[in-house]
Amino acid sequence: MSLRQLSRTGSTPPARADTIRVASVPASHVYVRHLDPPHPGDGLPRVERLADPDPDSPGRSTVSRWWPPAMLEPEWVRAHRDFDVFHLQFGFDAQTPAQLGGLVAALRETGRPLVQTVHDLRNPHHATRAEHDAQLDVLIPAADALVTLTPGAAAEIRRRWGRDARVLPHPHVVEADRIRLARIRRPRARREGFRVGVHVKSLRASMNPLPILRVLAAAIGEIPGGVLQVNGHRDVLRPGGAGYEPELGAYLAEAEAAGLLELHVHDFLPDAALWDYLESLDASVLPYRFGTHSGWLEACRDLGTAVIAPTCGYYREQGPVFAYGNDEDGLDEESLLAALHDAAVAGAPEPLPVEHRLGERQAIADAHARLYRDLLR
Repeated sequence: MSLRQLSRTGSTPPARADTIRVASVPASHVYVRHLDPPHPGDGLPRVERLADPDPDSPGRSTVSRWWPPAMLEPEWVRAHRDFDVFHLQFGFDAQTPAQLGGLVAALRETGRPLVQTVHDLRNPHHATRAEHDAQLDVLIPAADALVTLTPGAAAEIRRRWGRDARVLPHPHVVEADRIRLARIRRPRARREGFRVGVHVKSLRASMNPLPILRVLAAAIGEIPGGVLQVNGHRDVLRPGGAGYEPELGAYLAEAEAAGLLELHVHDFLPDAALWDYLESLDASVLPYRFGTHSGWLEACRDLGTAVIAPTCGYYREQGPVFAYGNDEDGLDEESLLAALHDAAVAGAPEPLPVEHRLGERQAIADAHARLYRDLLR
C-alpha cells in the first residue's frame, strides 16, 4: 500500500472536519510561524501545528527550544496519533540516512503523509555536500509532496531526483509592526554617505568572508561617505573563543586600527537589536561561497536594506539583489566592486509595504492549507 493510500485510511481523523493537524519540524522557527495566515482562508481548512516537543522530555511541548527535534524519532511518530500530516522543514542535520529511513517507515506504517520543504540543497553548515546529499536522497524520493522557495531550486530538484516541487516564496521575517516602523523611520533617516555591512557572526562552513572584506575595505574609500561596518561574535573574533578565527580576527583588528572599517564585536543579538542593526545599513553583503536560500535576505527586504548577494545558490531569485560572483571556485573581485558601486548609486530601497508582505503570507498559507487538504483526500 502506498503512503498516499495509507494517508486516506489512517485511524486518526482531524479534530474537527475543518482542521488539519500538522507535525512540523520545527514549529517555532520564524519561517514556520509565518506560515500561519493573517486571516482565515476562504473555504480552506484551519491548519493547527503541534508545538515542538521538549527534547529533554518529548512528552511535553516547548516554545523556545526544539533542537534536537524529538519528532524525527520513529518512536515519537508511532506514539503520537494526534497529527494528520508530517512537514519537515529544518533540523535533520544530525540524522543519518538510515535514521531518516526509519522516520519514513514510521510515517508509512501509521498512515501519515510526508511533506518536505527543501530550503537547502547544499547545507551551509557542512564543509562538503556528501552528507546532505545522502539525507536528501532518502527524503526527496519518499516525500508525498515537495515545496521549495525559488524556481531555480525547483529545477535543480527536478534535474537531480525527477520530482516536481511547488514553488512558494519565503514569507516575511520581521514582524508586521516592526516593518511599519521601518517604513516610517527610513525616509526620516535619509543621510549622506553609504554604510555597507558584513556580518561574520558565528562562521558557517559556507562563509569565507576574509577575501570579501579585503576587497571592500580597499574600495569603500572611493564611495563618498562610504563606511564599511563589520559585525561579529566574540567566539569568532576574540582569542579564547570556541570558534576563534585568528587570521580573520587579526585582519579586522589591523583594518580597524588603519581606519578602513568599523568593527562591532558582540554576542548573539536578540531580534529587536538585530532589526535595528540591519535598518542602520544601506546594504548588507552576504559572504557565502555556497548555499541555497536566505532568511537574512528576507529580513533586509522587510527593513529596506539593499542586499549584495553571491551568484551561488538561488538568492537572486528570492528578490532584487546586487549580484557578485562567489562560489567554491573563488571570488570574482571585479563583480564585487561593481555590485558595491551599483548599490551605492541606488541607495537603500524602501522597506516592502506591510500590506504586500501580509498578502504574500496569506497566499503562502492558503497554498499550504490546500496542499495538506489535497494530500489527505
